[in-house]
Amino acid sequence: MGAPVLSASAGPPGLSKRARPRRIIAVGGGKGGIGKTLVSANLGIALAQAGMRVLLVDADLGGANLHTCLGVGQPSATLSDFVRSSKTRIEDIILPTGVPHLSLIAGAQDVLDAANIKYAQKQKLLRSLTALPVDYLLLDLGAGTSFNTLDFFLVADHGVLVVLPEPTAVENAYRFVKAAFFRKLQQVEAQYGIEDLVESALTTREGNLRTPHDFIAQVRKDDPAAGARLEKDLMSFRIRLVVNQARTDADMTVGNAVVSAWKKFFGLEMDDLGAIRYDDEAWRAIRKRRPVLLERPESPAAQGLQRIAGRILALDGTAFPTSSTP
Repeated sequence: MGAPVLSASAGPPGLSKRARPRRIIAVGGGKGGIGKTLVSANLGIALAQAGMRVLLVDADLGGANLHTCLGVGQPSATLSDFVRSSKTRIEDIILPTGVPHLSLIAGAQDVLDAANIKYAQKQKLLRSLTALPVDYLLLDLGAGTSFNTLDFFLVADHGVLVVLPEPTAVENAYRFVKAAFFRKLQQVEAQYGIEDLVESALTTREGNLRTPHDFIAQVRKDDPAAGARLEKDLMSFRIRLVVNQARTDADMTVGNAVVSAWKKFFGLEMDDLGAIRYDDEAWRAIRKRRPVLLERPESPAAQGLQRIAGRILALDGTAFPTSSTP
């Protein structure tokens, strides 16, 4: 996205004027079981190996397991402690991972209503996280399109969408991006006076607006100046796509196809960060509760993850080192 180091992304109200990390990455996806946590954990490690101060946050509020993927034992403090207690500081729940420059905030454990935290709790969490002095704040999100998941995704500088090279997974990815787009519109609708149009676009009745492209075109038709401003404002909505478990050479090109289709049918930009090869070594590492980047750094999956980290650093104007700290 190429913004200045401390520039604020559009997000939930009240965050734009606060101190924030150098960059926020949020890893999301349309459904569970697609490898979001594997991508989050290993991407965090790759960035830390590049010398960045990285804080991984398990923001899968309904099914936290990032600590397991990192090989960290049962956490003594989690997000639920911070959210539920006014006396707990965000610094009190940051855990070491054993990887230099990489820390962890573990997700809520055994809290049935954790996925439905209240608005004030979510704002408190986001304000505290975005004030931490780290180079990268990396959020591992839950599956699906709940408002909490979408709001965490939208506050990021890099919204990373993980998808499998399967038709149903690609369809779910499109649904996730559309949901995120319209959630972003809800955040700015009052500014542009388009509340009724947004409400209409969110219905499923025949004849209503179906795509972001349709929506922007309608706003331009009703008010060309407002439409132009809105389109410019929405240019920051740019997804970073990662294809996981690519088994064939054709699978490796799925990202390009998804990016092209999104541009053609929805009229918005998307970036293909690359693909991660399906790799038995990654599966074995998961079984051992070890990140593949540490367990098998020369494996195809690990190399793919390194390339993706390098592309994110390049987008932020940082060169990836030729050698990394183990």
